[in-house]
Amino acid sequence: MQKKNVLKGVLFVGIGASIYGMLATFVKLAYQDGYTTSEVTTSQFILGLIGLLMLNFIQTITSKKRLSSPGFGEVRNLLLTGTSLGCTSLFYYIAVQYINVSIAIVLLMQSVWFSVVVESFITKKFPNVRKIISVLIVLLGTVLATDLINADIELDVKGIFWGLMAAGSYTLTMFSSNKIATHLPVLRKSIIMLAGGSLVVFLFLIFAQIGPLYSESLKAFYLNFTDNTHHIHAFRYSILWKYGFVLALFGTIIPPILFNIGFPNAGLGLGSIVSSLELPVSVTMAFVLLGEKVILMQWVGIALILFAIVLMNLPSKKEVAVV
Repeated sequence: MQKKNVLKGVLFVGIGASIYGMLATFVKLAYQDGYTTSEVTTSQFILGLIGLLMLNFIQTITSKKRLSSPGFGEVRNLLLTGTSLGCTSLFYYIAVQYINVSIAIVLLMQSVWFSVVVESFITKKFPNVRKIISVLIVLLGTVLATDLINADIELDVKGIFWGLMAAGSYTLTMFSSNKIATHLPVLRKSIIMLAGGSLVVFLFLIFAQIGPLYSESLKAFYLNFTDNTHHIHAFRYSILWKYGFVLALFGTIIPPILFNIGFPNAGLGLGSIVSSLELPVSVTMAFVLLGEKVILMQWVGIALILFAIVLMNLPSKKEVAVV
């Protein structure tokens, strides 16, 4: 029975990671159709909220037992955690404006070693040798995966900055969501966090699209901030049915549910290894659907990052002995 639960957990985490890995490709396709970052993120979070509200309602009326409700402090903390979730999507999608999806996902995966640094600060313990080696392998893999060795390559500094910002906020999301209100049903916890993320997204919508329509000074500032890559225009609601449904389903509804079901069964270590499937899936989707060039050296770098994730999450001899 235990083995079956582990296999079930691995399957759920793997499917969730693969689906989430497809997300950036659809964002890039939306950009190619002329939609903006604020339109993409707003449509994803609005439809995500609606979808989770419906699922919460169904769960509440069909549940045979009373579901746990969060206290005021837990709601506040989950909303704050959700802001980092909103920032992750926002920063990641801004990065995709400037750099290839295959590069952006590699930068997002820097959360692997970001988490080691954060963990060492929290526990006030220096990382063990295996984690240090894993971090060095991740850094080497990143150099290869982003093709930094090639002197002819031009990587946009803004894209790199926002990609690393996304990795930082993603690290905060992972750490805080695994420690706050763990007794709550998955759907209830997810919708509160998504509400916090929506606040960030809506503020960006006002700053990037609604405000500049009525303020020339804000328009000038924003166009300078974005390198004048597109014109300011009113929010186009066609994004909701063209891309919003797919983005909400693949970004804010299915993966979080699958992760929350899968991780408890697979365990954090094995789950982290399986969730790294997001990296090759994202690069493959960008290669197939967007026609992004991915050379052999970049695949080697991706393989090194995946190896480092496996190495970092392998149980130690002491843990094996206890088991």
